[in-house]
Amino acid sequence: MKDPAELTLTEVAAAIRRRKLSSTELTRWMLERIERWQPALNAFVRVEKDEALAAAKAADRALARGAPKGPLHGVPFAHKDMYYSKGKPAGCGSKVREGWIAPVTSTAVARLEAAGSFRLGALHMSEFAYNPTGHNSYLGPARNAWDPTRITGGSSSGSGTAVAARLVPAALGSDTGGSIRLPAHFCGVTGFKPTYGRVSRANALPLSFTLDTVGPLTLSAEDCGLIMGIIAGPDPLDPTTIGAPPWNGKAAKTSPKA
Repeated sequence: MKDPAELTLTEVAAAIRRRKLSSTELTRWMLERIERWQPALNAFVRVEKDEALAAAKAADRALARGAPKGPLHGVPFAHKDMYYSKGKPAGCGSKVREGWIAPVTSTAVARLEAAGSFRLGALHMSEFAYNPTGHNSYLGPARNAWDPTRITGGSSSGSGTAVAARLVPAALGSDTGGSIRLPAHFCGVTGFKPTYGRVSRANALPLSFTLDTVGPLTLSAEDCGLIMGIIAGPDPLDPTTIGAPPWNGKAAKTSPKA
């Protein structure tokens, strides 16, 4: 078995399904890695250790019963702190939102959880998703995993550096004017900005109704495709997704043509 740091999301999920790696083992490994690197990177705004370990143990029990939830069964995730999870804080990078508790869960997060993932914590972001560098005067800056003296890009700063440092196998970001693409570039990971209307923005912090998009930051294009296959598609809570075609996983794996 490879070191989990060398595994992509697709490989991690497969290892758990094949019982080569338990969700509890993976979660403990990730928590130890976060504890080691968080002081240098400031990638997380919250780490929910006890809840994550309980969810991992529950995932292992379900798998032992032959009842996996979906393609992401037992995989811990963390997302930009603008995606609401019912009963959890969502600070959106601002002191203004300190202590605010989400009454509902974002559609994109709910779909990932229905596929078997669970929450490990929440990730750093520029205040109200409005800064291209990743700086945040309230939270302090997130730092680039490859060189902490350099910026992460923003506004999905924590998502970019957490994936680059292998603190999480993948994370949701958002993109209004580059906020997935910039951190992906600066942090050396793979980001995917979907076409407007392909993924629901429901119950995530809005910035610009006509420009906001939801997408993943991962270690590979294959991993982006895996997440898009789960989160893309119509949602009655977001009228811009009406008529959105289903994700074509087969086409996404096709080699680019000249």
